[in-house]
Amino acid sequence: MLDSQVVDQIGRHWGWVALRGVVAILFGLMAMFMPAITLSALVLVWGAFALADGVLALIAGIRIRDQGKPLWALIIVGLLGVAAGIVTFLWPGLTALILLYIIAIWALVAGVFQIAAAIRFRKDIRNEWFLGLSGLVSILFGAMLIMQPGAGALALVWVIGIYAVFFGILLLVFSLRLKQHRAP
Repeated sequence: MLDSQVVDQIGRHWGWVALRGVVAILFGLMAMFMPAITLSALVLVWGAFALADGVLALIAGIRIRDQGKPLWALIIVGLLGVAAGIVTFLWPGLTALILLYIIAIWALVAGVFQIAAAIRFRKDIRNEWFLGLSGLVSILFGAMLIMQPGAGALALVWVIGIYAVFFGILLLVFSLRLKQHRAP
């Protein structure tokens, strides 16, 4: 069980989780409503999303304290997102298959850490299952991309867009639950 200081920290920094949700929703809507976007543009847009999400996760992981220490799981997710974004910008000519595997690995790792965090918070935060569900969605998304790498570019854009919107909504709802735990 987390101590009250950690719960207060989580509650005070709920906005970072909410911002991650908003960024994911905006990215997902853009991908879904601009399906004719070229794959190379998708690579750059996804790189920007991974970089933004990684930076926001890093900030949240550093600011939220658990017994005086940063939340390392969130920092690892953040570093992975930043790394994926940087690699994407350094080599924008990556093939769709390589991009697909980068996205899949990122989603799998992020999903595992989200489920672990939901389990850790289950006694302290009501409806922590939103975070766990976002982790499950991430794992299913990553597994699907690994098992079906031959999906067409348009299908890939739609799947990524739907995933990002669903992921963002779940993070946004979870952040509103976190807001209830901030100290007055």
